[in-house]
Amino acid sequence: MKSFSILTCILGICLITNTYSQQDPQFTQYMFNTLSVNPAYAGSRGHAVITALGRTQWVGFEGAPDTQNLSYDTPIGRSKLGLGLNLVNDKIGPSHEIYFDGNLSYTVETGEVGNLAFGLRLGGRILNIDWTKGRLVKDEALFASNINGKFLPTIGAGIYYHEPEWYIGLSVPNFIRTEHYDQKLASTTTTAVERMHFFLIAGYVFELNENIKFKPAALAKIVSGAPLSLDVSANFLFNDKFRAGVAWRWGDSISALLGFQATDSLLIGYAYDLTTSNYNVTNSGTHEVMLRYDIFKEYKYKSPRFF
Repeated sequence: MKSFSILTCILGICLITNTYSQQDPQFTQYMFNTLSVNPAYAGSRGHAVITALGRTQWVGFEGAPDTQNLSYDTPIGRSKLGLGLNLVNDKIGPSHEIYFDGNLSYTVETGEVGNLAFGLRLGGRILNIDWTKGRLVKDEALFASNINGKFLPTIGAGIYYHEPEWYIGLSVPNFIRTEHYDQKLASTTTTAVERMHFFLIAGYVFELNENIKFKPAALAKIVSGAPLSLDVSANFLFNDKFRAGVAWRWGDSISALLGFQATDSLLIGYAYDLTTSNYNVTNSGTHEVMLRYDIFKEYKYKSPRFF
């Protein structure tokens, strides 16, 4: 219970002061789950896609983040519209939050191979906090009652440009500044605020030879009042079947990534994060598993797309 008590205390401190840190769940395999980052990605693969991802963070640290993500996106007929649905289940310490949103994209052809998409996201979050989980080091009025089913609306947008070899996108998952709490503690009004996140994502695929492709990618996350968060990765695709790579998250972790194209439709991915921050003495790393299923109708790609 010691580690869980520490985590509960940290979360409590964040909630009884203005919260400026990164608040959205993070994924190491973001480059294969772009819809969770940018709504303009919806339908960009030209066929329906189902992606499931599970992340167990900081194994051995009781109450550490535990996140699952399920998404579906597809083009709408032969129009320039794309539709995406996204569901996230996120737990950390006494907090349990469910994210759900719908994503709509509109794509404009900018040349023979270029496509520029604009995306809109509408949805919400349901927040639950059970302060009885763990032990409180110091009693505060904030901890007197639990939070049950608090609804937080979300409105986001994004822009995404892609060609067969590269892509770049910018998004804001939520424009709404939502206050989780609004009460007085010792004559001081305290709030925990959902801060605006800016996500910049980019990647390029180099065809080294007919059997090997190389894709460096990056994700920058900017939150008002918080340090820049930067993820950089390098992945190889061998014989259109096997994927292997490494990733680095600034000030947080280094990662190994593996993937296997089990069938024309099914991609299986795994990532292991080794913590490099001060938390590395309290956990044995982070595990992340991904399944992505492409639903082909009229045709199949000659080789699996690398993004």
